[in-house]
Amino acid sequence: MSEQAPWWRDAVIYQVYVRSFADGNGDGVGDLIGVRAHLDHLAELGVDAVWLTPFYPSPMADGGYDVADYRDVDPLFGQLSDAEALIADAHGRGLRVIVDIVPNHTSSAHQWFAAALAAPPGSPERARYWFRDGKGDNGELPPNDWGSRFGGPAWTRITEADGTPGQWYLHNFAPEQPDLNWENPEVHAEFRDILRFWLDLGVDGFRIDVAQGLVKPDGLPDVRVGEPDPLRGNDSLSFMDQDGVHEVYREWRRVSDEYEGRIFVAEAWVHDPARLARYVRPDELHTAFNFNYLTTSWSAPEFRAVIEESLAAMARVGASCTWVLSNHDVVRHVTRYGGGAQGVRRARAAALLTLALPGSAYVYQGEELGLPQVTDLPESVLADPVWTRSGHTDRGRDGCRVPIPWSGTQDPYGFGPDGSKAWLPQPDSWAKLSVEAESGDEDSMLSLYRTALRLRRDNDELGRGSVSFVDMEESGRVLVVRLGDGHAVTVNCAAEVVSVAVPGLPGAPRLLLASASGVDWAAGTLTLPPDTAAWWALG
Repeated sequence: MSEQAPWWRDAVIYQVYVRSFADGNGDGVGDLIGVRAHLDHLAELGVDAVWLTPFYPSPMADGGYDVADYRDVDPLFGQLSDAEALIADAHGRGLRVIVDIVPNHTSSAHQWFAAALAAPPGSPERARYWFRDGKGDNGELPPNDWGSRFGGPAWTRITEADGTPGQWYLHNFAPEQPDLNWENPEVHAEFRDILRFWLDLGVDGFRIDVAQGLVKPDGLPDVRVGEPDPLRGNDSLSFMDQDGVHEVYREWRRVSDEYEGRIFVAEAWVHDPARLARYVRPDELHTAFNFNYLTTSWSAPEFRAVIEESLAAMARVGASCTWVLSNHDVVRHVTRYGGGAQGVRRARAAALLTLALPGSAYVYQGEELGLPQVTDLPESVLADPVWTRSGHTDRGRDGCRVPIPWSGTQDPYGFGPDGSKAWLPQPDSWAKLSVEAESGDEDSMLSLYRTALRLRRDNDELGRGSVSFVDMEESGRVLVVRLGDGHAVTVNCAAEVVSVAVPGLPGAPRLLLASASGVDWAAGTLTLPPDTAAWWALG
């Protein structure tokens, strides 16, 4: 990493989906002890930080994103002392730790919501959430037409303490996830305290869940007919990305600035790069996920457009870009890019493009192994609320959350200490994709990532250099991206070999790393096999 820039501007951050990373106690569910036991994998991989998905006490209606207590650890994942030990162990290996914070909603099991249900309409307890009277003669209709991101309405009617039908409460996700009212100063004070609790324990930052959703529009108006869904990667709904959310993050930035080197990253599904850049202005958050890049099709012109737009938008506010290919909410990119051998080739090439670009990069657990989406999980094991809320028409996100393989030749591939089955079954085909199997294979995806991350760390223009695109005859199929003065990344997005003259680059390029064999650059002509990327030292 560059010594001149803050660590987070060019960090490579590894996402751990805790329940699917490693099981330390043999109950079939990943936990903090399991993460601690495999920190060496992350250090050997060459990442700079680890982001942990929620491990707080929760009924697990949404995999822990329904938080009942923000200052403790769920027994399923360990104890608070395990979190402290994990932070210390990570720091001892030079790894920073980022934790999830979920400010849009609590669990319905949170003590605040229990108090709201017990209190009458108009009470201070209910003012922490969005309780409203229903429409219709007897309040039998929801207050507005908002739909839950998980399917069905975004409102649930409660039964009052006297047994009569009562008010409705807002939940933009599952009914077990009531939305907090960020117009209430008590909510602000509570989260400032939560931030300080974890900062005092030594965490290095927070990933903010649903960062664009906290503030609701005045009057809670109905949405426009046919409005797209931001969580599927489209334009923001009319009740998302409200201007008032930025005051929340200015407040949070003042808290983080009390602690040296601590950061925020926003999960903000905001399609317009200019709108996204508002979240990372100098007095707000440090970084925001670039979902436009994640959702880009396998196309040279589309990659070029999203890279140029992203860099320009962030430059206007002095922020760095983030680059991400997969996470726990989307189909793994090996599968998105076509699956099978084609998907693997493209994923290898995408890794080199992503890790070459200036800014921070996120690696979702298992992508360094080339794991595909598991599309044939038995219906009996599906746990994502999307599955039930959609009336069993949308299988949800469990396919990208299958526990990763560590060793051995059969399920559960070393996931737990005693061979106990994991909470989701792993495919038979994953034996050759385990950490153990790939560690001894110089042509594996794991070896590619380890080499790329080592080169990135050793070369100031990989992950940190300025970007310029070389225009040439095959620009519709091939990207040639110059990185600073001395490096370049080239990508062939076509399904056939491409040989093309590349103008304007100095000297004889020297190959540093390629995602496939057969790459050549001689006498001014670049030759790339199908779906292949390469890193070059120039002159």
